[in-house]
Amino acid sequence: MSIRPLTTATVTVAIVLIAAAPASADTSTLADSSGMTTDRFFATSAAFLGLAAAIVGGWALVRDGNPIRSIIAIGGGAVAAIVGAIGVATADGGPGTGNGIVGAAIAIVLGVSAIALGARARARAHR
Repeated sequence: MSIRPLTTATVTVAIVLIAAAPASADTSTLADSSGMTTDRFFATSAAFLGLAAAIVGGWALVRDGNPIRSIIAIGGGAVAAIVGAIGVATADGGPGTGNGIVGAAIAIVLGVSAIALGARARARAHR
């Protein structure tokens, strides 16, 4: 089974998040917390990117062979962790305020996990 669709989706989400991060930085007004706000959207997208990167990192750790999986896990995890850190740093309120702080925190955890899995798989491939 090819990982090309997952790789394409991960890279696309990363590019969208990097390109749109400055646009979301100036949304400091508190919005209706029951809907999907811009900050929640970016935090949730970063969390899903971190999840996908962690899955690819675990896949790279379990299966030897293709070193590109570990690179994808490290790159996707780094983007998720950075976008999550930006989300935590720019949040004006706590959970339930529409600022996406929970999704951003999850993105940081999953991003760092993906980086660790990818680095371990990369180190194992070099042995």
